[in-house]
Amino acid sequence: MSDSFSITRRALLGGAVLLGLGRNRARAQGFAGLGENGEGFAPVVPGKTFSFAADHGPHSDYRIEWWYLTANLRDASGAAYGVQWTLFRQAARPGPQGEGWANQQLWMGHAAVTRADTHRTTEKFARGGIGQAGVEAKPFQAWIDDWQMRGVDGLRDDLIAPLELNAMAADFSYTLRLDADRPLVLQGDGGYSRKSEREQASYYYSQPFFKAAGRITIGDKPVVVSGLAWMDREWSSQPLASDQTGWDWLSLHLNSGEKLMLYRMRQTDGRNFASANWILPDGKTRQIASADIAMTPKTWTEIGNRKIPTTWEIAIPPLALTISCVPLNPKSWMGTSFAYWEGPISFAGSHGGVGYLELTGY
Repeated sequence: MSDSFSITRRALLGGAVLLGLGRNRARAQGFAGLGENGEGFAPVVPGKTFSFAADHGPHSDYRIEWWYLTANLRDASGAAYGVQWTLFRQAARPGPQGEGWANQQLWMGHAAVTRADTHRTTEKFARGGIGQAGVEAKPFQAWIDDWQMRGVDGLRDDLIAPLELNAMAADFSYTLRLDADRPLVLQGDGGYSRKSEREQASYYYSQPFFKAAGRITIGDKPVVVSGLAWMDREWSSQPLASDQTGWDWLSLHLNSGEKLMLYRMRQTDGRNFASANWILPDGKTRQIASADIAMTPKTWTEIGNRKIPTTWEIAIPPLALTISCVPLNPKSWMGTSFAYWEGPISFAGSHGGVGYLELTGY
């Protein structure tokens, strides 16, 4: 593991920051303790019946949760951009919710914009119970300070659309409208997403059919952009096994209209656990077994004292899919308090398209 410990949708370490935990404590408990026993928090078990709009809101009985949006965009000249907007929640302890400053919910926001020649990031932290950050299921609104993801007129709970999204930093900002006309997708087995051959799992659903349009400003130069976006919703109490060191995750928009979500959880014994979900244009899905997924890093990028696998070969024989994935910007390093790599990619081969890649634990 690197000296700056990774944090992503699947490893919320903002709680460690807000609780004042030192580096040694954070390192010892792995991904914020997510590979340790989740005793006292609600378990993730098969057979959950999802309910919308209720499940768009927070699940405070579970240890971690995120609302995660990535977008592949282009301007009028065809130049490519990427946008990330993420709100994380972590419970500092199980049990009844405290009032005001005694509330145990900890919040963190990440935002980024990417272009071939630049990658810019920012982050925010907040304590629950005082209104600085939170999520409301209906009408849907997620916020931290002045960043917002919120429903607008005509919002459909079964689509979680349309939405408006914004974030701003000293050197960039963006505002997007997100529309969708196809249903939410349950990942894994009816929303029960396994992360190992043991009991590690999360509840996980996505809206992979967003169409996005709006404006990005980098420095003092605004551009009008449009493209495709993907939103992930996930929550758990113990999604990682103690011998898992990180993950490699992709969300792909195929030019033919299909979508593909896939990841591998890297294990110390080298027997990585993989999962994929093939999503048809009408929203129907096909789960792909771990044994049928080959994810091979091809090119490594040096970022500080790290080597990051930013170019990948992906093969899924049951789908007759063999593709090469390349980043828009190999230096898409999220230099936040706990660093990781995340950025837009394109791919070609048996299928072509665009997507996002996330890499942790390097």
